[in-house]
Formats: sequence, structure tokens, C-alpha cells
Amino acid sequence: MLLDKDTFSTVIQNTPLISIDLIVENKKGQILLGKRVNEPALGYWFVPGGRIFKDESLDDAFSRTVRDELGLALKRSDAVFDKTYEHFYKNNVFDDKFCTHYVVLAHKIKIDKLPMLNNQHSDYKWFEVDELLQNKNVHKYTKDYFR
Repeated sequence: MLLDKDTFSTVIQNTPLISIDLIVENKKGQILLGKRVNEPALGYWFVPGGRIFKDESLDDAFSRTVRDELGLALKRSDAVFDKTYEHFYKNNVFDDKFCTHYVVLAHKIKIDKLPMLNNQHSDYKWFEVDELLQNKNVHKYTKDYFR
């Protein structure tokens, strides 16, 4: 369920958000990153992902996130659970008045085709792990998946 801006702003200000991040690898061992067009992490290369909605099961959230971010039909059973991470941002999707706290359930999947762009990314690119760890435009939370 999508929330209106005022309600979602109140949620961000008062609770952690739960999300699913997708650690996407191709046959060459390269990692798919998207260039973010929204805060937090605007302008950084980041793994695809999305938040879990109220009353949405983890299975449904995973399938929706993969569909929305990558244009694919996958089930959570097609992925390997990595682990749980926490992301703390000094801003939020709307402004800099308060921070955002994410509890992230990271999942690994394998694909080979570059996805079509969506409203979250201006570009997608395959990165070698060493390359993404050295790149100043790859967000530190993305780098944490590979350290």
C-alpha cells in the first residue's frame, strides 16, 4: 500500500523502514548497480531494491521489487538470502529535516540481461567487485555487501 506524502513522512520520521535489496550478479561475476534519482543516496550507484509495504508478505514484496526494479518475474525462493543490514541516512526522500533508518533484507540473485530503466534509476551498469569498492560514486552501503 502506497502512503500519501504526509503519512509516509510521519512514518519515516518515527519508525525504521524495512526493505529488500537485490545483490544482482551476472555469469561473469559482475554486480548490477543503478544510479539513484531519488534521496536518500541521490546520484550514487546502488543495488536495486525497495521497501516492504504494510500488509505485504515478504514473498510478495520480493516479487514486486524484482518486477519493479528489474522487470523480471522471480520468487523469493529463486534468491539466496544474504543477511540483514541497517542503513542510516541523514536525510529522507522528501527533504533534510529528519533522517531515514532502513532495516534491509539483502537477497542475492543471478541474471545476465541489463534491465530497463525505471523511476528509481537514471542508468544501470555492471561493475566488477573490485571496481565498485574503489569507486567514490558507489554508495558505502552498497560497498558493505562486498566487504
